[in-house]
Amino acid sequence: MSHVSSVPASAPETAVAPPVAKRIPTRREHHGDIFVDNYEWLREKESAEVVDHLKAENTYQEAVTAHQEPLREAMFQEIKGRTQETDLSVPSRKDGWWYYSRSVEGKEYSIQCRVLASNTGDPVADWTPPSVEPGVEIDGEQVLLDGNIEAEGQPFFSVGGAAVTVDGKLYAYAVDNSGDERFTLRIKDLRTGELLPDVIEDIFYGVAFSPDGSRLFYTVVDDSWRPYQVKAHVLGTPVSEDEVLYQEDDVAMWLGFDLSSDRRHLVLSIGCSEFSETQLLRFDQYADGLSTVISRDHHLLYEAEPFLLDGKETLLLTHNKDAINSMVSLVDPAELARPLAEQNWRTVVEHSDDVRVNGAGVTSTHLVLSVRKDTIERVQVLPLAGLGTATQGAPVEPAFDEELYTAGVSGSDYDAPVIRMGYTSYFTPSRVYDFVLPTADLPAGQLLLRKESPVLGGYSAQDYVATREWATADDGTRVPLSVLRHASVQQDGTAAGLVYGYGSYEMSMDPGFGIARLSLLDRGIVMVIAHIRGGGELGRQWYEDGKKLTKKNTFTDFIAATDWLAGSGWADPARIAAMGGSAGGLLMGAIANMAPEKYVAVVAQVPFVDALTTILDPELPLSALEWEEWGNPITDPEAYAYMKSYTPYENVGAVAYPKIAAVTSFNDTRVLYVEPAKWVQALRSVSTGSEPIVMKIEMDGGHGGASGRYVQWRERAWDYAFVADSVGATKLLPGAGLK
Repeated sequence: MSHVSSVPASAPETAVAPPVAKRIPTRREHHGDIFVDNYEWLREKESAEVVDHLKAENTYQEAVTAHQEPLREAMFQEIKGRTQETDLSVPSRKDGWWYYSRSVEGKEYSIQCRVLASNTGDPVADWTPPSVEPGVEIDGEQVLLDGNIEAEGQPFFSVGGAAVTVDGKLYAYAVDNSGDERFTLRIKDLRTGELLPDVIEDIFYGVAFSPDGSRLFYTVVDDSWRPYQVKAHVLGTPVSEDEVLYQEDDVAMWLGFDLSSDRRHLVLSIGCSEFSETQLLRFDQYADGLSTVISRDHHLLYEAEPFLLDGKETLLLTHNKDAINSMVSLVDPAELARPLAEQNWRTVVEHSDDVRVNGAGVTSTHLVLSVRKDTIERVQVLPLAGLGTATQGAPVEPAFDEELYTAGVSGSDYDAPVIRMGYTSYFTPSRVYDFVLPTADLPAGQLLLRKESPVLGGYSAQDYVATREWATADDGTRVPLSVLRHASVQQDGTAAGLVYGYGSYEMSMDPGFGIARLSLLDRGIVMVIAHIRGGGELGRQWYEDGKKLTKKNTFTDFIAATDWLAGSGWADPARIAAMGGSAGGLLMGAIANMAPEKYVAVVAQVPFVDALTTILDPELPLSALEWEEWGNPITDPEAYAYMKSYTPYENVGAVAYPKIAAVTSFNDTRVLYVEPAKWVQALRSVSTGSEPIVMKIEMDGGHGGASGRYVQWRERAWDYAFVADSVGATKLLPGAGLK
């Protein structure tokens, strides 16, 4: 048999009643439509009454799920038992140093280290990472940052960016101690270990030094948590005098920056999901300020990388000009002075309906491409010699032997003869490769395995199976599914199932190894990852067909994936749960309203379930940035009506809802805690069923939950135990589990 019990386990009766929030009607009127919101008052985060209510929600949740504690503990121990807790990353070479991180058993956070590299003139030897052993300090090892020391006495700890000067003398790092993604930046002199007096508060992700080490660049967010300024701090000067290099006033545009690969330019990226703009600053012409590559007025979605090609200033453009899946071109910067229609762009990678170009970058010798084909992301390299001409070389792609995998560039030094790549699949733990860039000596390129993350506890990939299947949506569209199961599960219609999805922002749910997931599969749960419209798995059109006025395709695709599982023989239709987070939490709320009878449980992690209220208020964090994804319901009556027809909070109804767990964090700045808090109250007030609806709120966490790895493992164990208990799959399959 492939399961333990054929019916879902019911939670024991609890004497604790769910907290009932008082009703204070708030009238919302837009485009002639009136909505009365009884729970909007829960937004008052500083209110003692609100905090008490949230604590009462936790008390209720703890009572309802108390019987799951042994299962949670078992799953936590399985995650811990499979993880090599004392471990390290593969060293990466940058500016004459090897950088790496260590993790130590019993400690929550990683330790950032480095050791000097040697330069013998032998490129193979010089770019072979040093052998660093877990728990063994090596000669000359320097600790840059010990997260465990930094986190002492703090409720939360996260690093939002770090940078080292080219000469290796100064180290800048940004720390968040509350979970709200606002960081404090400090600078350490690595020669003495002393901190410089320069301290910059309330910055966002992204930190970089100028090549000469005299300036530090960083981003600042506005009141709605949108990065809108890039600033430059001259070391040793008052922070109050920091220069605003650029300020983006359009509330619907996101701002970020990076250094060009050759570090001759600061590259500012401004954009939304539909069009963008790049601004460049040449460090050797700093006083000349920023220059625009292509104005946003042309409504192109593009990225620009300045570099030297045959000694001549050149721009590498990855763009969607007459190319929905994007293409790659070269342009002489002098061309930018001419009208766009008259500019001469040389094609490097042509447009394809079957291949999505995700990005392109350069090393000193090669162009490095990231493309997606047949749902799988791939890496290709082309020599710079002859690029954009009739003698352009053919792309070379490292070959892997699995059908479903993820491979991507994970960072490389501009002058390196190799590119560092990450590789993983559903049942192959993450690997680190160095791909030797093809040259006359090594024309085919070569993959050098530097590390495969160890998995303890007797793990064997042969115990599990991953297949690609296809569901058929209501409109006939074929929706790709990744179906994961333990090899011993039989196709007899008796197993439990879990359907997972996201389906927004062109984000793809790519194959990746997950230790925690094994605890579900080992209990006979068949997991389906639904690659639904709104994601990016099948190119840009796949995304376009699941946003704005086609958003409901995301939800109906997910239900189609559920129907496929129910009819496949791999699961009992009465034992299927659903899970998703953030925008995937909106998905959970939508499918709970549309097809509650198809699920015995729904886990909604940091769920965007009150999306319309949020997007109607441009003062709320990141709201204006959402208009390109969902439409602008403030100005567009059609967008308002369409959103109101599916947003979970407005569409709760008198139906028998399944068990529902809303999991959130008090300090989340992306999806505010108030959304699930209101949703849970609305659900309880109308549900005709008897299943419990709970909210678990982490009072010290951010959008990713709490910060330490052990705490995060326990959070994952909580979610998975809720699912396993709900679908009646709490016992390990014979022979499964830790060995």
